[in-house]
Amino acid sequence: HTLVKEGWIPGAIHFDLYGINLNDTAPQPRAAFMWMMEHLFESRGVNLDTPVVFYEGVSGMRAARGFWLLEYLGHRDVHVLDGGFNAWKRAELPVSHEMQAPRGATFQSGPRAEIHWSADELYAHLRDTDLAIIDTRTADEYLGKNVRAARGGTIPGAIHLEWVNNLDADGAFKTGAELRAMYEACGITPDKSCVSF
Repeated sequence: HTLVKEGWIPGAIHFDLYGINLNDTAPQPRAAFMWMMEHLFESRGVNLDTPVVFYEGVSGMRAARGFWLLEYLGHRDVHVLDGGFNAWKRAELPVSHEMQAPRGATFQSGPRAEIHWSADELYAHLRDTDLAIIDTRTADEYLGKNVRAARGGTIPGAIHLEWVNNLDADGAFKTGAELRAMYEACGITPDKSCVSF
């Protein structure tokens, strides 16, 4: 297994969120999903008082998903390691090959509803001129060639900007100036509210 061969940051607990998805944003499925996530985070030793840093090989979507979920659940000290494990190794920082068992914790969430919209909530705002809807998926998903939802295509009015465009050649985030220029070139300006998916 690649993970065992390459090692990890000392003290890190493995938790791959990639296969965990919410397919229905209606209130009941969302509540059940978040309940499940709270318990998964508890099983990995996460509570609201402990800083959490998510990482993977680069600044990728798995780490971002973990960051977003914890932020939504009310964690105020959560981060993504810029450049991921590749940046850690390039900096010649310590690498471990010793497994560490997670210790349980109590996770009492305080969901931040203001940072999440359901499909119905977004639909109600589709005509808002001060809203930018950002489709961060691949071009094939955006165009409906790769269908990974109930229907292919995108949300009307969405701007396609695949998430990988936020990263430089090494897998770290581009500078603030580079990101601002890229987003502004797509019509996504600081005066707009944003919803991404």
